[in-house]
Amino acid sequence: MTAEPVHGGLVDLHVHFMPDRVLRKVWDFFDRAGEHYGMEWPVEYRGTEAERLETLASLGVSTFAPLVYAHKPGMARWLTKWALDFGRRTPGAVPTATIYPEPDVAEYLSAALEAGARCVKVHVQVGGFDPRDRLLAPAWGMLADAGVPVVVHCGNGPRPGAYTGLDIFAEVLAEHSTLVAVLAHAGMPDFLGALDLLARFPRLHLDTTMVGTHFTERFAPLPADWASRLVDVADRVALGSDFPNIPYPYAEQLTAIRSWAEADDRLGEPFLSAVLRETPARLLGLG
Repeated sequence: MTAEPVHGGLVDLHVHFMPDRVLRKVWDFFDRAGEHYGMEWPVEYRGTEAERLETLASLGVSTFAPLVYAHKPGMARWLTKWALDFGRRTPGAVPTATIYPEPDVAEYLSAALEAGARCVKVHVQVGGFDPRDRLLAPAWGMLADAGVPVVVHCGNGPRPGAYTGLDIFAEVLAEHSTLVAVLAHAGMPDFLGALDLLARFPRLHLDTTMVGTHFTERFAPLPADWASRLVDVADRVALGSDFPNIPYPYAEQLTAIRSWAEADDRLGEPFLSAVLRETPARLLGLG
């Protein structure tokens, strides 16, 4: 498909830009993916920050959420400060934040929202924390009240974590039912469980990150009737990619999404436009 399939460009809800030393450690991790995941994971889009921004623009991405995440206490505050600054100074980016269960989480999240954060990333798998931790309760409540979307990696893919599993995050949703949450990777590999949660929680969304690509179909294949199952939630699916850390060209994600649109006449071009621009734009509060 073309690099810019919808008017105004793509809006990608799930992109990673981080301080250089942090991103290098992430890439080092993927370089050892054979040890961690039992498969190779060659990062497709390495390069300088400027080169990666140029690449995104060349792919037709006009707006994106540069997500950061913490894996230990004390990181989330300064990563959030960095992400807010990056989002303000970088064309196409929006300010974002992250949270971690620690005593000052409500303080730095409140400051981030006041400073204009439009999206928050929570990585339950990498962080190794329980999203039900009572230290996080004020943060979840704050996000629910603000209506700011939180992209949550809480599924068991590509490997289970100490507190992953959609059933665990469902308890957070039950306590904070107005939370605007986005299940990263569509809850991979429990895609049907993710759709069940969408039926229960009307403000819950999915992102497409890595879903339906040749790479993930090997270990987390979509249900054969995936496209038809999306009909009832067509306006709650948002483009996500995991750029730059994907092990294949960006276009593969777009091809997968287009294949869903073409597989059911009830989806088609309106669905494609919604996923690639309208829904992520709405979530990010864009005009």
